[in-house]
Amino acid sequence: MSECTRADVCAAAIADAFKDDGEIFGSPMGLLPMLGVRLARLTSNPDLVLSDGESLFLGGVPPLLAKGDVVEGWIPFRRVFDVVAYGKRHVMMGATQVDRHGNQNISAIGPFDRPKRQLLGSRGAPGNTVNNRTSYWVPKHSPRVFVEQVDIVSGVGPKRAKEAGPAAARFNDIHRIVSNLGVFDVKGPDDTVRLLSVHPGVGVDEVVAATGFALDVPDDVATTREPTAEEPGRHPRGARPPGPAVQGGAGCLSSGSAPRSPTWSASRTPSCRPGWAGSPARAWSPAPRTPAGWASWPRPR
Repeated sequence: MSECTRADVCAAAIADAFKDDGEIFGSPMGLLPMLGVRLARLTSNPDLVLSDGESLFLGGVPPLLAKGDVVEGWIPFRRVFDVVAYGKRHVMMGATQVDRHGNQNISAIGPFDRPKRQLLGSRGAPGNTVNNRTSYWVPKHSPRVFVEQVDIVSGVGPKRAKEAGPAAARFNDIHRIVSNLGVFDVKGPDDTVRLLSVHPGVGVDEVVAATGFALDVPDDVATTREPTAEEPGRHPRGARPPGPAVQGGAGCLSSGSAPRSPTWSASRTPSCRPGWAGSPARAWSPAPRTPAGWASWPRPR
């Protein structure tokens, strides 16, 4: 592998998971998914819609953990559910367990009636996987995570969705699983997890040994691409996750020029997107271009 780190490769792989989505709400959960989604917005998919994770659609692409300086619209938490139901959304969640058929568990470890460990709870996973394109990020690939059968189904895989009927299966789309070892989908025989690529420096045998079920391995497994020379130049230095795990050399996401100021952005349009979430269009005015105007815009009631 070159001077790029494994985290650089994972960020590029996450960005690639969103490259063909078009104008869709990208909902990354976690630091590296946030980095990958913002990289996709800056490079392969400039129509991707981002939020600040609280209440605003962002017109620019601020560094991680920084406030957005360009605002496109208003998306309070209650309206996120409108987007979830409408379907124009791609969410990348974490997974404590993923099984052979792409079911995800973030609820608890152990028997359902007497679990040994309590986790987050299923939260939005059932609704996400029934309504929206869903991907998963697994930072530590191991047989404890990639298991034959999850203890509790939080996110629904395609096989189980089909068994539940058309209402569950119609929009079920488990798109990608990105781990620190490779990239996967759930398009193997009988809707099983399939290996798409291994990261540079990782062997297929290593991935198979770290997986707790019979993984579908094609005859020709690709190598996950490394970030291109253009990608770090499009990404503010402040947008990379902290720590030595992502500190690479020249030509990688974790390198770059001097930090840009928080006012830098790649805004596309001065207006917000009325009715974009699928609900009736409201009389919204164009979003102000500076934070000073935020308090004065008319917001949906």
